[in-house]
Amino acid sequence: MAPVLVDFATRPAELSNAVVRHHRCVIASSYVAMTAGGHLKVDFAVDGGEDTQESVLRVTVLGSAVPMDVALNDEVVTEGFSLPDDGDPGGAREYLLSVPGKTLRQGVNVLRMGNPGGAGDGDGLLRIRTITVDPAEDAGRAERVVAARTGGRAVWTFATERRVLDAPTWQPGPRLLFHLDRGEGDAATRLSWRGTDGAESAVAFRSDLSGFHGHFRAADGVIGELRGTLTERRTAAEGDGLLGQHFTTEEERDGLWRPVGRLRLLLDDGGAPVERVSWSDRRGDAASLTLRTAVTGVSGPPATGERRDVTGKVSRVEASEEFDEWGEVAANLLHRASDKWLAHEDSADLEFTFDSPVAVTAYSLTSANDCSDRDPSDWFLEGSHDGRTWARLDTRENERFGRRFDTREFSFPNSVGYRHYRLRITANSGADETQLSRVQFFGVEGGDTPPQPGVCDFVGYRQGAGAEPVGYRGTRVPAPVAGPADEDNSDAEQLLAGDFSATARSLEDAAHLLDRLTRYLRP
Repeated sequence: MAPVLVDFATRPAELSNAVVRHHRCVIASSYVAMTAGGHLKVDFAVDGGEDTQESVLRVTVLGSAVPMDVALNDEVVTEGFSLPDDGDPGGAREYLLSVPGKTLRQGVNVLRMGNPGGAGDGDGLLRIRTITVDPAEDAGRAERVVAARTGGRAVWTFATERRVLDAPTWQPGPRLLFHLDRGEGDAATRLSWRGTDGAESAVAFRSDLSGFHGHFRAADGVIGELRGTLTERRTAAEGDGLLGQHFTTEEERDGLWRPVGRLRLLLDDGGAPVERVSWSDRRGDAASLTLRTAVTGVSGPPATGERRDVTGKVSRVEASEEFDEWGEVAANLLHRASDKWLAHEDSADLEFTFDSPVAVTAYSLTSANDCSDRDPSDWFLEGSHDGRTWARLDTRENERFGRRFDTREFSFPNSVGYRHYRLRITANSGADETQLSRVQFFGVEGGDTPPQPGVCDFVGYRQGAGAEPVGYRGTRVPAPVAGPADEDNSDAEQLLAGDFSATARSLEDAAHLLDRLTRYLRP
């Protein structure tokens, strides 16, 4: 039987030998929430030449224990089945159910999972992350096959917690964004990294990559434990602005360097840019590299690369507060004019979104036409890949503007390309309102410092399982331009929006499913 897998932790959902319909369900970022009376139907195919045999249904759910009904081809597998509550309201748990061979049939099979309601703790929602069906003698086959094919193409987002050494409780930490693609398909199982500020972390991922556990040393020397829970996993694609840094790579054998493909790396823990990273994967392959970064603590733009005004690449600007009635809005900040932006607060946030990643190394602020006490005095600038996890890039205090429409420029070291920049004004010069006439950005387009001929941007080693280590180096290349985002489809009783590439990779194997898919989509 071909692997059957439905993985709601990706966006769009990863479907292998599966077509999914849903009723009274809400499509969340990393799971499907089924309300009382709701159901999922998974259609999958068993090849006509196969003998039906006992199979194992594995369902990963999140949150409090909620009863579940399961039927296959209208034959009841279980009713009102739930696991004991383990005391972890946000944890993951697995349902393992045996499916007798007699309930399977050649051709299309229909698996129905429902939330009977009327029982369970919490809000009564059944939160499903993954569903697999495997032959009993090869349980876990579906997850292994799909993980091997898609693991390297995934962008992972984890909510993190930290517990300082000897502290009794865990405290929320910044989100971790991670993407690693060497074109070989396997996801990382262990990961360690160091930032330019000296902070270090090392983690090991769970077997299903739903979370991790590890340890950290902060920039100030504080040490403790680090753990994370997967909140979103989506399939990366060319044209995705989240893919961080791109490199062409080489490895050294017998004193000769030869090309070994591309490496795409994104690792953002909300702190300083990463300068060293190491990892290993399921196959036992390992690599470690040190990246070329801007020199911390040096004022002014980086020594390499041509700095330019990149303000024209800003596609959107948003403010936490603006004066709409008089047209003194955030959009005015991008134009050469006497217009201004004004907020009726003594502090405010301005978020700028670029149409592709830009490594900003300087910015300028221009004071507005009146009331010098409305000028910003304290602020900091942050960068983000996704608009949710932010890294602080520059901090200013007690700044003053000498006159009206005075432009002041501020430089800082940075070689990381971000799509989002946020100016957080924490204080002004004494007024109840805050204003600016213009904001400009200067830096390097394409996400990172442009490649220099003959200059490598990382150096390290790589080692295949059971093989000797070899030299490994890479040179940055421009990142693709961001493409349109996928949209969730959450209407009742409809086809689930998903990635059908695995389901339809063979017309012969998927013929039955494609026939049913055509009927679902028919008006």
